Amino acid sequence: MSGTHDHTHSHHSHDHSPGDDERWKHDGVRVIPGNQLDPNVPSTAGMDRKAAINFARVGAQKLWAGTVTIRPDAKTGAHHHGHLESIIYVVKGKARMRWGEHLQFTAEAGPGDFIFVPPYVPHQEINASRDEVLECVLVRSDGEAVAINLDIEPVEKPETVLWVDPVHRDPAEKK
Repeated sequence: MSGTHDHTHSHHSHDHSPGDDERWKHDGVRVIPGNQLDPNVPSTAGMDRKAAINFARVGAQKLWAGTVTIRPDAKTGAHHHGHLESIIYVVKGKARMRWGEHLQFTAEAGPGDFIFVPPYVPHQEINASRDEVLECVLVRSDGEAVAINLDIEPVEKPETVLWVDPVHRDPAEKK
């Protein structure tokens, strides 16, 4: 991190009683080992979600975090996550997202890319690879896991929406 750190800490403003050490020991920072994630969360056909951080596991009030794995050439059913905002970070593989009332829009993401899904947006996650597992980290804006499956008649050929930003250029744009 760069920049200056200009606020000071005073022992007087952070006084704590001897009992605080025991409280912080059990209610402070938590490390959740990757091999101890909870598979008992709402899932969608075609994907395997596991919870790392939620209310039940660590007392999280405003966040849910975990992993999602999608088999090669598999896709989820159409769904949304109610009032929750979602962030998907692609660790391995190639994600294809479809969204809209008829899943008429599509975009792809690869390792290192982030995907933002606003509340109530009907969407579908697709593993765009026929032979590689898609592995992602998922974060939601509440301690609960909400997945509402939808019965949507998808359009046959979704409209591609390019992710154009300083890193991802429009392929049609001349260099």
